Amino acid sequence: MSSGGNAGANAGWGGTYFLAMIGSAVWFWQQAEGFWEHVGALLQALVWPAFLIYDLFELLNA
Repeated sequence: MSSGGNAGANAGWGGTYFLAMIGSAVWFWQQAEGFWEHVGALLQALVWPAFLIYDLFELLNA
């Protein structure tokens, strides 16, 4: 079964997203000071792109 012509292009973006997620996890981890803040830092690393896009839309709407 063929997966289509864009499989290679999509794999590159997955790797970029993974590296960005690791980088944000390191950033948020360094900012945290307690156990629950470290747990929150890992969760925040998973959803930071949503906040980025939201802030971008707010900036464009202003």
